[in-house]
Amino acid sequence: MNFSFYLAQRLTLKSKRTFSKLIVRMSVLAIALGVAVMILSLAIVKGFKQEIREKVRAFSGDVQVLKNDLNYSLENSSFSLPESVLAQLKSDSTLLSVEAFATKPGIIKVNNEIEGVVLKGIDASYSAKSMQSILVSGRHINFADTLQAQKEILVSTHTAKLLHVKLGDGLVMYFVQEPLRKRKFTVVGMYNLGVEEVDNSYVIGSLSLIRRLNNWADSQVGGYEIRLKDFNLLEERAAAIHQSLPIEEKAFTVKELYPTIFQWLSLLDINTQVVFALMLAVALINMVSALLIMILERTTFIGLLKALGSSNWAIRKIFLYQAVYIIGLGLLLGNVLGLGFGLIQQYTHVLPLDEASYYMSFVPIQLEWMDVIGINLGTLFVCLLVLLLPSLLISRILPVKALRFS
Repeated sequence: MNFSFYLAQRLTLKSKRTFSKLIVRMSVLAIALGVAVMILSLAIVKGFKQEIREKVRAFSGDVQVLKNDLNYSLENSSFSLPESVLAQLKSDSTLLSVEAFATKPGIIKVNNEIEGVVLKGIDASYSAKSMQSILVSGRHINFADTLQAQKEILVSTHTAKLLHVKLGDGLVMYFVQEPLRKRKFTVVGMYNLGVEEVDNSYVIGSLSLIRRLNNWADSQVGGYEIRLKDFNLLEERAAAIHQSLPIEEKAFTVKELYPTIFQWLSLLDINTQVVFALMLAVALINMVSALLIMILERTTFIGLLKALGSSNWAIRKIFLYQAVYIIGLGLLLGNVLGLGFGLIQQYTHVLPLDEASYYMSFVPIQLEWMDVIGINLGTLFVCLLVLLLPSLLISRILPVKALRFS
């Protein structure tokens, strides 16, 4: 058996020194809490980014193709993509779907309440999965009957609360144009995206109605929403899509359409880095303190080993083995604590959030094994690297002085 390892095992497991035991326990606790906090902070940030990104993608797609003009109003300018371009986009294996839409602002009047909204018109080709993911009650618009679909509408739970309407209620929407037009709708479903910019502004209806109101041809649309199979390829695919379009149209990424939301998400990465630095600093300070105390407490023991011919490196390894034991125990407890709490939150949503402020009603968790492994290996490596410095103190201990005061 390795001599240094054997002595480290004896000193660690069978030590009777109460003060060093207390310091060791504090170090183990500091590492455990640090690792647990790092695991949870990374899982929460990734969960936030994933949840909010998926919410926005469900409503707006990943890339939107719009007319390249100076129209900054809430009503899209109409255009028609050539059939060859549409066929090329729909045959692209990196894309999930290409869906037509249009928007038109209006004013809803019901129950003596008035609310300005934007009607987003979609058709039967629109992703049912995306709509189903945000519906909280009722059903999707039935596009099997075109005329009936023009009379159905989906409203957000926020708008429904403001207008005091429920499923099955009728409402009237006025469209400000020449001449003024109004249409009566039936609320067939309610959605909740959790994104204030959308919930406060949009209702969902039929694209054919907007075409009829604007006197558009059947091929004319306000835009196309394109969903990607891999969101990580967003910039690359958006550039490729833009290159395939006529000069009159332009491709916009969801990050360009909702810059405030995605800028906020990028700031969360900075918060995570700060938390990592603080937790690692706490763990390192505790480990350095523990190692120094263990070395100072065993000065006589170190002097005796040197007098018997042990090298400085062999003695340093004894204390580094002890450090590995402390760090390992801390990592084990930290993983149990961090992963345990993370899994409980992931499956029970026991910790709630204010949806108006955080876009969701619970703390999201996204645990990935590679992140957990990376945190563990990184913590172990950094701690051992830093602990090499205080272990150099052993080389400064002289056997004569150490044994003189034993």
